Parts: sequence; structure tokens; C-alpha cells
Amino acid sequence: MSKEPDDELTIGDVVRRTGVAASALHYYEQLGLISTNRTAGNQRRYPRHMLRRVSLILVAKRLGIGLADVSEVFATLPMDSIPTARDWKRVSRRWQIMLEARKREIEQLQRELTGCIGCGCLSMEACRLLNPEDELGTQGPGPRRLDARPDRSGRARSTTPRHGSTATEQQERAASTPGRGSRRG
Repeated sequence: MSKEPDDELTIGDVVRRTGVAASALHYYEQLGLISTNRTAGNQRRYPRHMLRRVSLILVAKRLGIGLADVSEVFATLPMDSIPTARDWKRVSRRWQIMLEARKREIEQLQRELTGCIGCGCLSMEACRLLNPEDELGTQGPGPRRLDARPDRSGRARSTTPRHGSTATEQQERAASTPGRGSRRG
């Protein structure tokens, strides 16, 4: 049997090819991420191009891209016909922007992780200077200096440290203050 782009696949075929559970496929269909056609006996038949959508959902999951973001991007793709190379290029560009923003966030985390993160431990000299008496705790739980999760546009939300400078700048300033540069714990 030949395999053609316009073939329709059973749910078992899609499960075997993608490794995704049937229940997950039903959920993705409920969310509008994928679509099926129904036979006269009400059985699902997946257009072959849905394999790419399911595969991209898996890749997005691995990269930490949520289903809401996947849905937003997939909304720009045709559901009832095979997306063109141009369609996929447009999707790729949108995700590229999002991934670049995440990359910048990770790089920022790498730079700031060895200093005060605003968690309230006060175990380092920089913590006592940059977060005296755990004043950042009044802003909410967690590491307040690192709580810059990106919004839907991929830009980090602002969590401006005191005095309008970055945590790294504040730590460098604290380290350059005589008698204040040592780290503990």
C-alpha cells in the first residue's frame, strides 16, 4: 500500500507513528490543535498532515512551550488542508522569537544564579545587602530576583530590583564596597 500525503489514518496508525496515547490525541482534538474526519461508523480518521502537528506538539512540549502557545501558533495554519512550506516557515519564525527570549532568560539566570536570587535565605553577604531582612518576601513567594517569566510575546516580565539596576549590577556594586565583597554559604 502506498503512502500519500492525503491519506487518512486510523487512531491506531497515529498512535504507532507518533508514540502519543490515544487519550492525548483526543485531548489535542478537544483543544482544536488537531482535527479528524469521521467515518459513517463515527470512527476517527486523521489526515496524514496531522502527524506533523502532533510531532510539533511533542517538540514544543520538550522545549517547554505550552499548549496555549502551540494553539496560538496553530491557529494561523489551515486545519482542513496540508499547510504549505510558507505556512511552516511563518510558524517557525514565531517560535524562533519565543525561543530566543527563553535563551536570554536562561543566560540571565546563569549570570545571577551565583548571587542573591531573592529567595529569603540571607545566607550570602550579597543577600543581606540586596535583600535586607528579606524585604523581597513582601512581593510574594519564591526567588523574587529570578521571577521574570516571559509573557505571551516572549518578553520577560519586569522584576526590576531596587534602585532600578539589575541584580548582577547590584551584586557587583556590593562586591566592590570595601569589606562587603565576600560570599558565604
